Amino acid sequence: MIEIIPGILENDFAKIEHEIELVQRYVSWIEIDVLDNTLYPNQTYDKWADFRKFTEIKLGAHLMVSDPAKYVDILAAHGFKRLIADIGGHSIRDFIDSARLHEIEVGVALDGPTPIEEVEPYLHEVDTVLLMTIKTGFSGTPFLPQVLDKIKKIRAEFPDLPIQVDGGINKETAREVIDAGATRLVSTSYLFWKNPQRIQEAIEELRGEEVKF
Repeated sequence: MIEIIPGILENDFAKIEHEIELVQRYVSWIEIDVLDNTLYPNQTYDKWADFRKFTEIKLGAHLMVSDPAKYVDILAAHGFKRLIADIGGHSIRDFIDSARLHEIEVGVALDGPTPIEEVEPYLHEVDTVLLMTIKTGFSGTPFLPQVLDKIKKIRAEFPDLPIQVDGGINKETAREVIDAGATRLVSTSYLFWKNPQRIQEAIEELRGEEVKF
C-alpha cells in the first residue's frame, strides 16, 4: 500500500499549525523536517512541547542534523512516533540504539547525491529507509532521477522494507518512484505551495488509482 505523507519544513509555528490543519483529515502521518544549521544550512522550528497539541495525527521527524541522537528523547517525549536520521550525522549508531528504547519507528535517510553504500549497513535493522530525491535542506529543488536506481536496488535486497522518498514529488514523479519500489511518498511543495486550495485532490493525485485512502 502506498502512503502519502505531507512534509512540513517551517520555522514558524503558525505556519506549521495551518499546514497540519490543511491535511490532517486526509492522511495518517505528517513528517516534520528538523534542521539546526549543523548538517545543512537551514533552521526549523524547535519548541518541541508545542507539538503535543496534535493528537489527531501521527508525527514523524526527519532529523537533518549532525547529532540526531540528542533529539531522540525529547521528540519521543513530545509525541513523535517515527524518527528518521540523515546518514550524514556523526552518531547514527547512538541514534538507533537510543531510539530503540522508545516505542517508535526508527529509520535512516540518504541525501539525494550520496552513494547508497553509506546507508546499506543499517538497512537490516531499521523500520524504514528514506531516500531524498533532491539535495537535502530546502523544499522546491529539482527531482534527481538517479535516485530511482537506488530505490530499485533497496527494494530488490529488502523486499519488505518500507521505502520512503522525499523531494520533488508531484503526480508525475510519484508514478516513477512507485514503479521503482517506493511505498511512502513525502510531499511538501506540491501540496502546500502549488495546491493549497485543493489539498484533498492533490493528495489523491499523488496516490494514483492503485492507492486506497
